Amino acid sequence: MTERGEARVSRDRDCFAVGPSALHWDGDTLVIDIAEISAPLPYKVRGQIKLRPGAIGTTAFALDPAACHRWHPVAPRARVEVAMTHPDTHWTGAGYFDSNFGDEPLETGFDDWHWARAHLKEDVAVLYEGRRRGGDPFELALKFDRQGRWHDVAPPPRVRLPRTGWLVDRATRADAGATPRIVKTWIDAPFYARSALQTRLFGEEVRAVHESLSLGRFRSPIVQSMLPYRMPRALW
Repeated sequence: MTERGEARVSRDRDCFAVGPSALHWDGDTLVIDIAEISAPLPYKVRGQIKLRPGAIGTTAFALDPAACHRWHPVAPRARVEVAMTHPDTHWTGAGYFDSNFGDEPLETGFDDWHWARAHLKEDVAVLYEGRRRGGDPFELALKFDRQGRWHDVAPPPRVRLPRTGWLVDRATRADAGATPRIVKTWIDAPFYARSALQTRLFGEEVRAVHESLSLGRFRSPIVQSMLPYRMPRALW
């Protein structure tokens, strides 16, 4: 996740590279090669991730009326293989791949959002909601089948989750009467949290991946001054 100058970024039809790290599409697999130095403690991060989509999603969804921000669930269901040498860790499992892109920075368009994804027995459920800059709410509740086709569903009731250690607000959706439980928080940052939830969605007990993002926090000068210590900025 090192930020680098434009001279170290390249892209063609099947490959995108930033410095020594890159991802490329070989026809049926997205291959991600990682060669980085961690922060704030400098140690090697080396390895490869392979993501094999079960289906390719072809629809990008506008998150604001002017379509300045779009979200594309590229592979709602996938098989992931992780083979790291630094640190030495390997695993395989079910995964997901999406992309946010647009015409302006995220913090220009949004104050916050909450997102969750869960693999159901047949479908993948994705729940997305938040507030645009200025306070207008938005929400999406979708199911994707095994061919990547999507359809809207009625969002389940909203449930507040415990705040993070940095006091970032968290919320999700769950079936009426269900009590989602945070199993583990992988990332707890001043403006962002990513966690595993045990919850119930659309009549099924599921393990969901959940994130909350506070872009109001992100805009703070204090948080901005902290970013280089967590995400290095290289001049080469």
